[in-house]
Amino acid sequence: MDIELKYGDHQQLLQIPEKARAFVLRPVKLPVVPDAERAMEEALSHLYDNRESLERLVLGAPPKTVAIAVPDETRPAPVQKLLPVLLGRLYRALPGLHPSEVIVIVGGGLHPPFDSNDLRRLIPETAAPGCRIVSHDPFRSRMCDYGLTSRGTNVRINAEFAEADLKVVIEQIDPHQFVGFTGGAKGVVIGCGAPETIEHNHSLRSHAGARVGVLEGNPVREDLDEAGKMVGIDLAVDVVLDADKNLVRLVAGAPDEVLKQGAETCATVYGIDIRERFDIVVASCGGYPKDICLYQSQKGLNLAFQAVKHGGKILLLAACPQGVGSDIYFDYVCQFATPWEVLEDFQKFECKMETRRAYLFGRTLTDFDVPVAYDLGPGILKKCHLRAADPSVVVGEWVETFEGRPRVAVIPNANTTYFRAKHGSAWPGAGRALSA
Repeated sequence: MDIELKYGDHQQLLQIPEKARAFVLRPVKLPVVPDAERAMEEALSHLYDNRESLERLVLGAPPKTVAIAVPDETRPAPVQKLLPVLLGRLYRALPGLHPSEVIVIVGGGLHPPFDSNDLRRLIPETAAPGCRIVSHDPFRSRMCDYGLTSRGTNVRINAEFAEADLKVVIEQIDPHQFVGFTGGAKGVVIGCGAPETIEHNHSLRSHAGARVGVLEGNPVREDLDEAGKMVGIDLAVDVVLDADKNLVRLVAGAPDEVLKQGAETCATVYGIDIRERFDIVVASCGGYPKDICLYQSQKGLNLAFQAVKHGGKILLLAACPQGVGSDIYFDYVCQFATPWEVLEDFQKFECKMETRRAYLFGRTLTDFDVPVAYDLGPGILKKCHLRAADPSVVVGEWVETFEGRPRVAVIPNANTTYFRAKHGSAWPGAGRALSA
């Protein structure tokens, strides 16, 4: 079988020998929303929080300042289409609101902040004319302290967002390896949070309930939602995109409610039921921006390994045009000769957020040989305890040396596809129909 998989901004051909039983685990296709702007207008007119409309929300206590948090380029939400609609509705409802009193904050969490050129590429002048556009810097931005959540997270948020009279977040809902789903309050609490806020919240990931596709009983998600209530987010706009980045759902209203509504759609698209794990898994992160760097591509590996048998094989396709993506992660992992040493060190000491990604890599690498199709040199991969490989060559070797006929799963969107045990299966771990 030959199949083309997304790799950066182009396609990579994968050839699988006929000896294998090959299955492609694709996200479900839902009807595409044909007009994002019209969908935004409708969502703002029918909020999911019993306040009926955006106008009713803001006219109760007319704000003098507005802050809008938006995601960085790792989540391709159609911000350039949605912002003008939101701002137009606000200006019509609030004639005294001047664009200079509106700030748009690109919330990338611990990702490096954008410079002025990158900000204007992400949000051009036509999308928010006259508004201030800034990038959240977790280490340099002024913070506002809201105190502790019930799970001990010190909630410190970008002060320019916190001090606004009206607080809005635009976010994309994706499956997340331990938050359950992105969206809701996450674009503020994590996107615009201080390092200690992000690190403590994410330290809750070791709990059994901290799993992809799970909201209720997930301590990471529940801690996030509690923090969002402390901050007082007035309006969330959440979108769900399909595997081709087409809009399939847009909801607006209270953060918790829009998350619940959007997550149902997201689970329909990206949650896949399977009866048993596979001998070989080929995981494409889904192309740009999901494979923008190795640091981000780990998400695809972490979700893909749920579909492979213990002792099986995993191939990761990740172009990584921005390289490793985190100097802290790279410097940390380079200290160790093996992934076992990474796990041992991580369990001994309290580590930074970026080093937890090394732990997640290491947890997979101790059980699986993971070659990577990757545009940078093999030396960098080796320092990260990975190895470079030609996809078709390595899969061909695995298939030909397998005793019997291996079952091979190809996951074209590994960063967002997650797995559930199909009803009646004895396998309790992971997760629609498989196409041969």
